[in-house]
Amino acid sequence: MMLVDSHCHLDFPELHEQLPQLIEAMKMQGVEWVLCPGVTLERLSSVLAVAEANPHIYAAVGVHPDTQEGKDPTVDELVALAAHPKIVAIGETGLDYYRLEGDLEWQRTRFRRHIQAARITDKPLIIHTRAASSDTLAILHEEGANEARGVFHCFTEDMDVARQALDLGFFISISGIVTFKNAVALKEVARMIPLDRLLVETDAPYLAPVPHRGKLNQPAYVRYVAEEIARLRGLTLEAVAEATSRNFFALFFPGGIPA
Repeated sequence: MMLVDSHCHLDFPELHEQLPQLIEAMKMQGVEWVLCPGVTLERLSSVLAVAEANPHIYAAVGVHPDTQEGKDPTVDELVALAAHPKIVAIGETGLDYYRLEGDLEWQRTRFRRHIQAARITDKPLIIHTRAASSDTLAILHEEGANEARGVFHCFTEDMDVARQALDLGFFISISGIVTFKNAVALKEVARMIPLDRLLVETDAPYLAPVPHRGKLNQPAYVRYVAEEIARLRGLTLEAVAEATSRNFFALFFPGGIPA
C-alpha cells in the first residue's frame, strides 16, 4: 500500500532538523511521495534542497497569501522559477483574510499573478483560502484558472464551496482536521466529494491528526487522515490510499510518474 502526503513543509526548521528520521518514519507507514510548497521566494532554496536530495520529494513555487515580508514575485519570475525540474506546481497561493485587516488588494493582485503563471507554465495551482472563499472562487473564475487546474489544500470550507471548486476542475485535499471531533462540516465533505477528486495531506508541521493532536505533525501521520476518510466513506484504507495516490500523480505528473 502506498500513501502520498500532498502538502507539507519539510523545509521548516522544526522538521528539517530531524529530516532523516521523518523520512524513515514516513516510509514505515507506506508514505512514499511528498510535495513541499513554497511560502516565500527567500525560502525556495531550502525547499529545493530537500527535494533535490530525495527522489520522491517534489516542490512548488509561490508566496503564501498572508506573507507581507520578502519579495513579491512577478509573473515572469514565477514562470522562470517553475522551470526547475523538481517544481511541479505553483503555490501555495490564494487569499487569507483571517488574520489581516484593511485594504487587501495586494493579496488579490498577488493571487492573480500566480494564476497567470500557472496558465503559462501549465502547472497546477495549490490554493490556500481562509475566510475568503467567495473572493477566491471569483478570482479563479476571472483568471481562467479552470485551464490551469489545481487543488484546494487543507480544505476547511463547506460542501457548497467544495462543489464550486470541483466545478472549476480542482481537487480537494483533506488534512488532519478531519479527525477532529468538532469538524462536522469537513467530515461531510470527506464523505461526499468524488473519490477521484480527493487528496490527503498533513500540512506538517501544523494540524497533527488525532491521536497526535497538539503535537508536531509529520508526513507519516497522513495515514491517520486516510484512515478517517476510509471510516467515513465505508471504504478500506487501501482503497483510499490507492485513489488518493492515483489522483496525486494525475494532477502533478500528468505526463507520467517519474522514474
